[in-house]
Amino acid sequence: MSRSEIAAKPFPLSVDLARAALVIIDMQRDFLEPGGFGAALGNDVSLLMAAVEPCRRMLAGARAAGLLVIHTREGHRPDLSDAPRAKVERGAPEKRIGAPGPMGRILIRGEAGHDIVPALAPLPEEPVIDKPGKGAFYQTDLDLMLRNRGIETLLVCGVTTEVCVHTTVREANDRGYRCLVLADACASYFPEFHEVGLRMIAAQGGIFGWVSTTDTVLAALAAQDQAA
Repeated sequence: MSRSEIAAKPFPLSVDLARAALVIIDMQRDFLEPGGFGAALGNDVSLLMAAVEPCRRMLAGARAAGLLVIHTREGHRPDLSDAPRAKVERGAPEKRIGAPGPMGRILIRGEAGHDIVPALAPLPEEPVIDKPGKGAFYQTDLDLMLRNRGIETLLVCGVTTEVCVHTTVREANDRGYRCLVLADACASYFPEFHEVGLRMIAAQGGIFGWVSTTDTVLAALAAQDQAA
């Protein structure tokens, strides 16, 4: 693949798609489905479900183009040995990480709620990063995976925009990766946080990265296929 110029904010980004990877962040049942952790906290999970279809389309396009696809999940070991007390003790006891929920213990690896929603299920060959924190680089081997593949640019989508997406983009930026965040394939329980989070990424000449849309990136991938 040759370089492709992708329309984005704050300005178009030139991307070598052969050195790009799609990173889908935390599209988990506990966050997106009724009865999960997000709903237990009083959130409207339909706001996050709106990102599923754009993510599905982007996932299909990335697979067809042969891009590296990486999925992430936030969650903890069953004994909570990797979960800081400050994180576990947040909120009401019956709604905390590790407490029983409708889809198993909340945010515990191996439980049904920890899994990725069926519409975005990873293929066997697609790496899944299980992360104990908000950012996908913290206490994981994501950076090693990306450097082993010569990845320079991350196409980022998932939830929530202002928490795990934002933290991952900030971590990636500090490590020298270019991040292109797909606005319609991200979502938040708080629409105003989503909007401001995206503006923060692209502010000051792209202080953390660039913001574009699923359709724009899919068009770039299609153009590359036609040129090949």
